Amino acid sequence: MSDTRPVSVAVLTVPEVTASVVYGMHDLFLSAGRDWPCVVEGMPGTQRMQPVIVARHAGPLAVANGVVIHAAAPFASHPHPDVVCVPELFLPPVEPLAGRFVEEVDWLRRCHANGAVIATACSGALLLAESGLLDGEEATTHWAYCDAMTRRYPKVTVRTQRALVIAGPEHRLVMAGGGTTWLDLALYLIARTVGVEEAKHLLETGEQPVEAVAREAGYEDPGFFSRLFRRKVGLSPAQYRRRFGAMRKALDPGRG
Repeated sequence: MSDTRPVSVAVLTVPEVTASVVYGMHDLFLSAGRDWPCVVEGMPGTQRMQPVIVARHAGPLAVANGVVIHAAAPFASHPHPDVVCVPELFLPPVEPLAGRFVEEVDWLRRCHANGAVIATACSGALLLAESGLLDGEEATTHWAYCDAMTRRYPKVTVRTQRALVIAGPEHRLVMAGGGTTWLDLALYLIARTVGVEEAKHLLETGEQPVEAVAREAGYEDPGFFSRLFRRKVGLSPAQYRRRFGAMRKALDPGRG
């Protein structure tokens, strides 16, 4: 009845990233759902996200802190991820990006056009700005890169005091600003994407108002939750409840 396909997450890797952020994101996404029941029951649960480390080419890649990362696949083979994560770029703020990441930028544009959420940590927002996807939008990045971002990308409104900015159509551009906010970014993405599956279960089995379901699934704005739910599921929360809640009751008459 419910879509149980894990959320696909592509973690983009280039030589200018650091291994701690790439592997930290990967491990946290991999734990979503799998590790939650272990705290109480001691047994793994259902894996809710499927992260994959992608790069221009599959195989070993030495990154900025000297660690060799293994990219599981070329990013060209992943045109339809649900989420793309861009780690920080370990580069001086004054160093230009023009022409340096042409293939990566083109892939980000394609993924966004195909409906993906594009999320960046720290200075990774510069790559998003380089793609043009932030033109006319608000953005944030690490404080040391805010001036450079403002100068290079005048069509972008840089919010220097905000640690998290969510922008673009359907709120599919997400940026975390600080050097260690990749963790908060990953937790936000888990709540946002896996929360839809949790909400489907609540709508099928309970009678809570949609606003209460949104809050329980981790969304403070019920309107945003409803729009995201419709995009992911193809039905509004109320329509989903009418269709599948009635079906579940019919299959399990002892419930009601």
